[in-house]
Amino acid sequence: NGSLYRGLRPVMWSPTEKTALAEAEIEYHDHKSAILYALFPVLRAPAADLVSASVMIWTTTPWTIPANRALAYHANIEYALVHVDGVAEGSLVKPGARLVVALKLLPAICAACGIGPHTVARVFPGAELAGVVCASPLRGYAGSYDYEAPLLDGDYVTDDAGTGIVHIAPSHGEEDFALARAHGIAVPECVADDGTYTVQAPGFTGLHVFKAHEKVWEVMTSLGTLAGRGFITHSYPHSWRSKKPVIYRATPQWFIAMDDGNAIRAKAAAAIDSTHFVPDSGRNRIGGMVATRPDWCISRQRAWGVPIPVFVEKKTGEPLRDQAVVNRVIDAFAAEGADAWYQPGAAARFLNGDAGSASGADTGSAGGGPSRDPSDYDQSMDIVDVWFESGSTHAFVLTPRNLPFPADLYLEGSDQHRGWFQSSLLEAIGTRGQAPFKAILTHGFVLDEQGRKMSKSVGNTTDPQTVLKEYGADVLRLWVMNSDTTQDLRIGREILKQQAEIYRRIRNTLRWLLGSLEGFTPAEAVPFAEQPELERWVLHRLSEFDARFRRAARDYDWAGLIPDLHGFCNNDLSAFYFDVRKDAIYCDASLAPRRRAARTVLDHLHRCLTTWLAPVLCFTAEEAWLARHPGDDSSVHLELWPDIPPEWRDDALAERFARIRGIRGVVTTALEGARRDGLIGASLQAEPRLTLAMEDMPLLDAAGWAEICITSSLDLGAGNPAISVAPAPGQKCERCWRVLPEVAAATSLCLRCTAVIGA
Repeated sequence: NGSLYRGLRPVMWSPTEKTALAEAEIEYHDHKSAILYALFPVLRAPAADLVSASVMIWTTTPWTIPANRALAYHANIEYALVHVDGVAEGSLVKPGARLVVALKLLPAICAACGIGPHTVARVFPGAELAGVVCASPLRGYAGSYDYEAPLLDGDYVTDDAGTGIVHIAPSHGEEDFALARAHGIAVPECVADDGTYTVQAPGFTGLHVFKAHEKVWEVMTSLGTLAGRGFITHSYPHSWRSKKPVIYRATPQWFIAMDDGNAIRAKAAAAIDSTHFVPDSGRNRIGGMVATRPDWCISRQRAWGVPIPVFVEKKTGEPLRDQAVVNRVIDAFAAEGADAWYQPGAAARFLNGDAGSASGADTGSAGGGPSRDPSDYDQSMDIVDVWFESGSTHAFVLTPRNLPFPADLYLEGSDQHRGWFQSSLLEAIGTRGQAPFKAILTHGFVLDEQGRKMSKSVGNTTDPQTVLKEYGADVLRLWVMNSDTTQDLRIGREILKQQAEIYRRIRNTLRWLLGSLEGFTPAEAVPFAEQPELERWVLHRLSEFDARFRRAARDYDWAGLIPDLHGFCNNDLSAFYFDVRKDAIYCDASLAPRRRAARTVLDHLHRCLTTWLAPVLCFTAEEAWLARHPGDDSSVHLELWPDIPPEWRDDALAERFARIRGIRGVVTTALEGARRDGLIGASLQAEPRLTLAMEDMPLLDAAGWAEICITSSLDLGAGNPAISVAPAPGQKCERCWRVLPEVAAATSLCLRCTAVIGA
């Protein structure tokens, strides 16, 4: 579609690997770099007082000085013409020198270069530097460097550091390249692919750029154009493979245009706006990268990889766009693989179809098209950037498998905004006009318990296989779902022990459900309208969790949900509902209304918990499901989440039970005190005397409070809130352990238990 072009541009280049690198192949590490302050003598200037002065620059890449072709200033920065009256011992600046620097940075420059007494002759806006032309600080060295370096207005120049003036080496920086091209300045190729100077850097040819600073310092000192030198340690780009520092280097490469007629950048920005991000901060992260990124360099110079199957016309330098040629390449690659591009006679075969394939099959003139002379074309031997390959995965994962396009979700680490997410977006926009995903989820990285990066040398790694053997896969999965996956995650022995304890509690909840549901059939179920308030409160809680689970699945945001579900199992169920209903489950008649209602709710709990937990505790949920629904064709992973009836939601009832449980907590505390004092043993041996404010009296009757507080009886009254505990009157029923006056001495059973046993 015309967006692919070949051009000379600065790209990240690894001299070690002799290839261009993508942004995603760059790591930043601390690096010790040489620095210098250089003086560019003014040759011509609109203002007479600037002639014979020197424009000062600062750089952390002294090796780029031989490639300098211009200087850049900012029109709105205040600059100063400074007369140097005196210098410190050892300073490279000569007394009497006249310097042009940013006024704001003058104190720092004087300190760095040993400049003592000085006079600011005048202050002027950067706009007055328009038309100033300087000489190279290497002028005359090796009989060369006699070019002129004009001062150009660069809106990216700042006075935050350096001198407020930037030296422009067009072949070694994106902004330098753009500014030079905009003013018709040639781009020299001073550095070879191995990082050594070419003949276009006279006097430095053959010297490696990372070893060039001493020579540059020496030459400039002899020419009187070095004002300062030294070293700094700073964050510097390195290759992620070789771990060696990289450089910007202008080389002929294949690029995909971001802003041509295909408008990939604009379309990508629109696609980002319509994509769901988890967390949402990912939108700004990738959006900012796409907005400011250069054209996409997709070529690499390696001896292996997927070729860029393009022919370039020697006369025009333009890539050949001939569908017949493209079709021949596609057919050959499909039949023989990409190595067909490297076979002898490949150019003739693909350009006019008159050569046999490597497998012996004659392609004839497949695809039609005009006959072309292979000698008129250069065959590209560059390979495709692996990030372009990764970005095209949607074309092989979705459509060939009859899956819908775009994908619902792309999931990767937070470093992939500049990697796979971005390459996938740009490639799909360029070929299909839309993003390959509906949503992007980014996760953090795994650290040790102290928040440190894992390292074998430090000995703080956690082997997943060891975790699986000791705890099982479900505990490892539970750890993930109990973490904020949008941030870096910590893992270690103590953290896994905590997760194992949480898992044990959830598993115990499922075990109790299975035991209490033994023999349950749908015929036993009690309709919702006939359920007691306690059961309807549990169903309300299920309704709340159903909404949260569906929202979490829809938004890919599970933060806090599994911990809250664990709290529900541990606090609402095991410590409250199960505890209260044990009496009904264990002691009521098998078909008693209260027992049937409770087991109906337990059945709902089993179905909800197993299906909700299936994506997290996949083995445990399956085990709990098959215990009630055995069969070769049965699996919880084939089940949908249950549809929760809207009438289960009852916020008013939830508020009522929040108050009930609050009062229950007060009663429980009093019972614990009575137990410590030896007044009672178990709570069933007590008869609390509970006085409630008048507005709380409608909550429950005395029997209801006794049931909720798990006591044999309860004395309820209205007045100033108070609680006291007394032993329950009567004898202990040997079956249900309640202490009641009705317990018969002959049987040691209460009336209920007598009836159940008699039946």
